[in-house]
Amino acid sequence: MGAFTGGDRAGILAASRLGPIRLSSFFHKRHLLLLPNLDAGGTDGDVAMVEKSQPITKAGLKKIEKELLHLETVRRREVADKIHAAHELASTQNNAEYEDAKNEQAMVEGRIAQFRSLISNASIIDEAGAHKSKLVMLGSNVKVKSDGKSQEYTIVGPAEADPREGKISNESPVGRALMGKKLNDEVQVSVPKGLISMKITKIG
Repeated sequence: MGAFTGGDRAGILAASRLGPIRLSSFFHKRHLLLLPNLDAGGTDGDVAMVEKSQPITKAGLKKIEKELLHLETVRRREVADKIHAAHELASTQNNAEYEDAKNEQAMVEGRIAQFRSLISNASIIDEAGAHKSKLVMLGSNVKVKSDGKSQEYTIVGPAEADPREGKISNESPVGRALMGKKLNDEVQVSVPKGLISMKITKIG
């Protein structure tokens, strides 16, 4: 497990307080992202990131790499300029703008650390293989029928889940129920309203 100390600590802690956020939300709103869970592990000043394989598509990885570059080359400079300007205006002890800018800096650095962690632990989904598989797996397009209504899903990793686009996480209740199943299998999924039954009508 890799450890982050010193300057990384504030940023990682700030980002971890945001809680779980979807990658889709990040690219729709440009400030949110679901990334590997953070573990503050211990009280000696070190903050460790959980190193867990992160399934992601090639397209999703490219988006993250592009956003990381933006954070490192643009956002860092913008926040640094804000801090400098606020510092020049008044005493740092009574300057709310300075504190806000420092907090923003911690958030940006936390995001950068999280992006790097995700990239270093990325596991590319075999979409071509999934489209040929007879079993539901990461990258599969699945069509199901429930209560006479059909719904299509694409099984992706947690970071790329976006129900609005029919992309569901393999770790979600529906995703877990479908993984490893074959055509015509019926599954039951526990949802807030109770149990629902789904029949797999297509895998591609």
